[in-house]
Amino acid sequence: MQTTSLKTTATPKERLVESALELFYERGFHATGIDMILAKANVSKPTLYKYFDSKDALILAALHRRDESVRQWFMTEIEQRAATPAERILALFDVLAEWFQSPNFQGCMFINATAEYAQHDHPVHQASAEHKRVFGQYILTLAKDAGVANPDELTAQILVLMEGAIATAHVSGPGIVAQLARKTVEILLDHSAVSLDYSEPN
Repeated sequence: MQTTSLKTTATPKERLVESALELFYERGFHATGIDMILAKANVSKPTLYKYFDSKDALILAALHRRDESVRQWFMTEIEQRAATPAERILALFDVLAEWFQSPNFQGCMFINATAEYAQHDHPVHQASAEHKRVFGQYILTLAKDAGVANPDELTAQILVLMEGAIATAHVSGPGIVAQLARKTVEILLDHSAVSLDYSEPN
């Protein structure tokens, strides 16, 4: 997944959000100071506080931008690679494998956020949890459309494998972790009596 490059025509607010997003993902939230963001975005401190009343507010805006871009990229890639719901579930892990190989891969920004903001009632933690919930709903829809016997259970299993693959790739390198997770999901789908069509989509 490619990071968004700053456009020369971007507004100061857009530059702040995109600069913060890149720095937070590369360096972490606590390690990224406001002055670093201001320098990267080329805006003044008064301009920052014109749009955001705190660093946490800027973090939430960056997470919202990341949420939109991640879900759009993943869903577009999945739907371009496979036509049937079951095949789209498997394609998720093909997309993960590609993401893991990208030079800017630093794990999942939302997992990283919950590690730094561990309190469940913190807005940053809650925003990260909401991203996971919404993505899970997408997987659940695919599972239901695939006609599996227990779509809720299968979705939970897929999400555990997905999150485990992301964490492993971040800590130990990509290797073949996404491919191994994909094989496990193939077994789960087979046990759910789903007929997989491996033909090329039209």
